[in-house]
Amino acid sequence: MRILHTMLRVGDLQRSIDFYTRVLGMKMLRINDNPEYKYTLAFVGYGENPDHAELELTYNYGVTHYEMGTAFGHLALSVDDIYRACEAVKANGGLVSREPGPVKGGTTVIAFITDPDGYKIELIERKF
Repeated sequence: MRILHTMLRVGDLQRSIDFYTRVLGMKMLRINDNPEYKYTLAFVGYGENPDHAELELTYNYGVTHYEMGTAFGHLALSVDDIYRACEAVKANGGLVSREPGPVKGGTTVIAFITDPDGYKIELIERKF
């Protein structure tokens, strides 16, 4: 078994596509519009299945906001230089909600960014 994708419900599909492609550097992989059922799916990622997990952005027609709830935590992405990655996020209009630094109780350097719908994305520095 393997993880194929993670789905996030978004309130403005184009805004989310712009964030994940322009701010985080993912590729637009494909869009599936389903007007009969009133939703559109956009798949983004750093590569395609089956070699890479994808992110499915789901837009339900007419829904512009979702409650975050308390169960979902965050997505995580590895970066080789967390300070440079955070500067690039800021330069492209993204929000760094926790500046880079060691995780509490450890030495791993992390940061958090927030997407336009409020989802948290953890950046973890891993030298490649």
